[in-house]
Amino acid sequence: MPRDPKKPRPLVADGRVYLWTLRHSNRVLGGGRPGDCRETLTLYPHPVSTGGPLRIVFAEGPGRYVPGGFPLGSGNVGYVRGDSLNLNEPGAVRALLDAASARGWQPGERRAVEVDGWPLLEAAAARSRRRNSARSTVTLRLL
Repeated sequence: MPRDPKKPRPLVADGRVYLWTLRHSNRVLGGGRPGDCRETLTLYPHPVSTGGPLRIVFAEGPGRYVPGGFPLGSGNVGYVRGDSLNLNEPGAVRALLDAASARGWQPGERRAVEVDGWPLLEAAAARSRRRNSARSTVTLRLL
């Protein structure tokens, strides 16, 4: 049975539980054309009383892509000539959470915090690559 895309997903990081969602949105521009696409990844510390949500926003702009579907899947964000992430992957979400924490976000803050995701992307993509590389090495050793 497929996962309900509107249902928050759990993530455990450093002994703390988060629920996370991913939403694509855009505004309607002149002539009825969609534009100003953005992906918003929201992490909610759980239980709710332990902190406010962290919203990591990736807005389209020059040299960046934030597709809403075909031909690239929704949830893919990246630089046209550089790093990218699939925000539907828990490993990418964890890497972004770690990057936001390294830049000063505190999970115990009581208010909602919204941050630009682009400054976090390169560090998160590098962390994700290292994690995948380590996982591949372990798999090869097991074979």
